[in-house]
Amino acid sequence: MKSSWTSPPVVVVAVLAAVACALFAASARTAGRAAPPATRIDLASGLPAFAPGYQLSLKRALIPPKGAFPPHRHPGMQLAYVQAGTIRYTVYRGQVRVYRGNADGSQKVVRTISHGQTGSIHAGEWIVEAPGLWHAAANPGTKQVVILVPSLLRATQPGTIPVKP
Repeated sequence: MKSSWTSPPVVVVAVLAAVACALFAASARTAGRAAPPATRIDLASGLPAFAPGYQLSLKRALIPPKGAFPPHRHPGMQLAYVQAGTIRYTVYRGQVRVYRGNADGSQKVVRTISHGQTGSIHAGEWIVEAPGLWHAAANPGTKQVVILVPSLLRATQPGTIPVKP
């Protein structure tokens, strides 16, 4: 008399195949979706008399999980203080020093990211972006990144100028 049971290895293989198919189908559904865009929110701005032709502003940049700011540069000087999360920062032209601590002379350079390099900038760290710096920023994490961005940029140009590295 033949047993109606299928041998255990065949059952295991069948279950694993079904799980693999389900995972593949789920990844195929999300593969075509773009990551949510990173955004900048204007918090305050003004046209300072001490810098004719420039606009002084404060923005909050938000990078959702898997989101990014594509390669760009700025037409003036900008600071970026990572308030929450960690960004993956890529430099295409120039270099940037990553600082930690208050900007009262006691801050410490914790790393330098030079052209052709990518490095992490963590919450509590900040950078100074000069006009010649070509760069991009991404959020590889699972929580939103929040960056405070004060800047002094040419008032007649957009705040970010796309570049092709």
